[in-house]
Amino acid sequence: MKIHSVTGGNGVRLHVREWGKADAPAILFIHGWSQSHICWLKQYESELASAFRLVAFDLRGHGMSEAPEAGDHYTQSQAWADDIAAIVEQLGLRHPVLVGWSYGGFVICDYIRAYGQDAIAGINFVGAAVTLDRAAFGVLIGPCFLDHVPGATADDLPSNIQAMRAFVRGCTARPLPRDEYEIALSWNMVVPPKVRAALVTRVIDSDDVLRSLERPVLVTQGLSDRVILPAMGDHILKTCRTGNASWYPETGHAPFIEDTPRFNRELADFVRKAREL
Repeated sequence: MKIHSVTGGNGVRLHVREWGKADAPAILFIHGWSQSHICWLKQYESELASAFRLVAFDLRGHGMSEAPEAGDHYTQSQAWADDIAAIVEQLGLRHPVLVGWSYGGFVICDYIRAYGQDAIAGINFVGAAVTLDRAAFGVLIGPCFLDHVPGATADDLPSNIQAMRAFVRGCTARPLPRDEYEIALSWNMVVPPKVRAALVTRVIDSDDVLRSLERPVLVTQGLSDRVILPAMGDHILKTCRTGNASWYPETGHAPFIEDTPRFNRELADFVRKAREL
């Protein structure tokens, strides 16, 4: 494992880690709202590391990355795009496949809108969000997110703890083992409430990006997801002409945790096929 410090948009320092073979096809993992690169542990500690170059990082304001206080560091599309571009350039990633979980879908679309798709091989949207506005609430974005936003963004620690405990429980269709739940709760709690709040003040419509995509796209979606509803996956597929779906029955918001063998197998197959095109 290697650790990098990458200077992203507006000079924000990003904590980046990589595993696997330096000369192998690259996969860049992008986590979601209030998460951490550690959420991909079952990928970077798997056989994927023997076949691919795996890179994961903490989004700005999350984990071990820098967390500026000013809200505009989190509301500007260009800043998110610059973060991805900086990692790709500074680590010398050659046509990586971008894997975006939840809020990571927004970040991928920010990057494509600003930099195009020539530098990547494909995209795996994993329970990914691409639309954020009031019309999406309850239709594309579900109650296991909406119900907990007020507490998660409040300037009150007891409210934060209660909200994040419930949010983490709601991310999976079946309860996580105790150790896994405690670790996930810990990395969620590291994120400042002001950062969580700033991320959800954006109004986002990524349909222009989805319609423009020429690279292969895999939509990985749990059918029991109550954070980002399956309807969001349907929307991506209807809008993006290069998309294919992998639906996970009895699975919530985290297919890569809930059904790791299937997810890793399908990701490996998708990366190999995308690199052949």
